[in-house]
Amino acid sequence: MSTTAVESVAPPKGKPKWLRVKLPTGKKYTQLRGLVDKYDLHTICTSGSCPNMGECWGEGTATFMILGNVCTRSCGFCGVKTGRPESVDWAEPEKVARSIKIMGIKHAVVTSVDRDDLKDMGSIIWAETVKAIRRMNPETTLETLIPDFQGIESHLDRILEVAPEVISHNMETVRRLTREVRIQAKYDRSLAVLNYLKKNGANRTKSGIMLGLGELEEEVIATMEDLRKADVDVVTIGQYLQPSKKHLPVKEFILPEQFKKYGEIGLEMGFRHVESGALVRSSYKAHKHIH
Repeated sequence: MSTTAVESVAPPKGKPKWLRVKLPTGKKYTQLRGLVDKYDLHTICTSGSCPNMGECWGEGTATFMILGNVCTRSCGFCGVKTGRPESVDWAEPEKVARSIKIMGIKHAVVTSVDRDDLKDMGSIIWAETVKAIRRMNPETTLETLIPDFQGIESHLDRILEVAPEVISHNMETVRRLTREVRIQAKYDRSLAVLNYLKKNGANRTKSGIMLGLGELEEEVIATMEDLRKADVDVVTIGQYLQPSKKHLPVKEFILPEQFKKYGEIGLEMGFRHVESGALVRSSYKAHKHIH
């Protein structure tokens, strides 16, 4: 493999200027923030301090996490706690649907921790959540950002049966770094999941990768090519930021010009949508990805 240098800078003590964002403002954001606080609603937007929260909320998009906040996996990049999760809250589907109704969300993204402790990997709650959202919010469109369910097709079928507008599963990184970054995940299994979903009726499939973990340009492009071979429609590419000192360090901050280059390459490959930028996260501009 050649070793083309990625357009990047070494991590300084402070974030580069292109990673600094203004505090979210605007009438819609202020209104939704008040509702979240008043009704104690739980969104990834707030708990994850997403830099795009103001922009997404202003466009009527928000992300919700189900199946608790303790994950059975210990990925080196993720700030979610690892351990023994609590028992399943079977009232959760209705709670999430109610939150979406209260907030007046036009496009909802639902994600979850991995639940390898459950026989169904949490897929039943996933399906029930989509059904509850549909019942209570018939005009709301949906993206489900799912775990790999260990590649078990019967669990994936439950997601296909409830037919969200977009089904997303993130690769997170390139093949060479997968074992280090996603300790219990497998690169080819994730590709197989995305391929299975598309072949079996998914309307739109989507995946995301993080940069700045030491990947080479050729490896990023190879991952994008693998995603196209799996007939993935949408790809998001963003900068990895270290959640805490216990997590994998940032090896480099990728320059805006390099993100732009990946975006152009992705569109040339045939992706329907490519979101590529330092502040891009999985659900960034998610409402546009249904078209």
